[in-house]
Amino acid sequence: MIETQDIPGFFADRTTLDLSRYVMLRYRFETDADPKFAAASLCSEQSTAQWHRPGSTEDLRPQFAAKVVALNAKSGVVDVTIAHPWENFGAKLPNLIAAVAGEGAFYAPMVKAIKLMDIEFPDAYLKQFEGPQFGIKGSRDIFKIEGRPFFIGVVKPNLGLPPEQFAELAYESWVGGLDIAKDDEMLGDMTWSPLADRARAAGLARRRAEKETGTPKCYLACISDEVYDLPSLYKTAVENGANAVMINPICTGISAARQLRRISEVPVMGHFAGVAVSGRVSNFGVASVVWTKLMRLAGCDWIGIAGFGPRMQCSDEEVMANVRACWEPMGNIAQALPIPGGSDTAETLPMVAQKVGSPDFGFISGRGVFGHEQGPRAGATSLHQAWKNVAPI
Repeated sequence: MIETQDIPGFFADRTTLDLSRYVMLRYRFETDADPKFAAASLCSEQSTAQWHRPGSTEDLRPQFAAKVVALNAKSGVVDVTIAHPWENFGAKLPNLIAAVAGEGAFYAPMVKAIKLMDIEFPDAYLKQFEGPQFGIKGSRDIFKIEGRPFFIGVVKPNLGLPPEQFAELAYESWVGGLDIAKDDEMLGDMTWSPLADRARAAGLARRRAEKETGTPKCYLACISDEVYDLPSLYKTAVENGANAVMINPICTGISAARQLRRISEVPVMGHFAGVAVSGRVSNFGVASVVWTKLMRLAGCDWIGIAGFGPRMQCSDEEVMANVRACWEPMGNIAQALPIPGGSDTAETLPMVAQKVGSPDFGFISGRGVFGHEQGPRAGATSLHQAWKNVAPI
């Protein structure tokens, strides 16, 4: 526990710090105590805690303590920016998360409900990460998509289809103009749809559609699974016909996405499954934009995010914060393709495009393509027809 006289050790003037040494964290928390004392406690618990040995005059805080650099308090709600020395956790994503969203931050004395709202990295930290291998530009080059969004569809029904039926639906959508037909995030290596069989059937259908249309197509296979199985599942998917892979990084661990990026020769998508559990409550948890930034840092080329509209229960501001987190300058880290989604159809495409304000996104439609009354071929074609009515952005 810190004492009142120790508070200054956990505060700093930003202008006096070597900012290349610090990751910046923005929290919002509630407290009944003195806001400065509570903020100092938060810094202490997530970094040095006890900063000297008994009987010693040493002080580890100047080098290792997290430090408050901005604080605003009103009616028991505190917005605080903390500079945390990344030397404390290194370029290791599990260690980073343990520091900024672990026991120290969420069980700090005097801090009640707390939410990590945002995170920013200095270039010196970013240089230790590879980031996306293909990103937006590389993906456009691979699939020859210019001047419009990537048209993506989740094959429906999302669970229960045997490989041959799955592949036939994907084929119909590709011939109709879909760029990427994908597994649902819940579809893995199942007894009733083994990944090898599904990838093989979808791969054959993809190549048939490419020959007929003269354009590249993508089968995006979900390989989310136990971490120790990811390398073999990646190999199974790609060798049998998948030309992109997807995992759920919050479920597998963000570090699993980083490891997958290191072995992958095809684009990697990170899905947002699990984000709502940690971030939907307004005053507790980890904001979705933090997870988006971490997925990009880990090397996801494409990042699924909760999209616009009532189903996903996200404000436009939150959706756009995640979109910008995929695009905005991030040192040496390439841009990722944001894929905002949630019950979108050709009818919602103009609205989504207008709000995003750029063609650099993935437009994902499940039922809008595979639930189309005239079939997935017509559903995919409807996306291209709708894009013709979108004003230039």
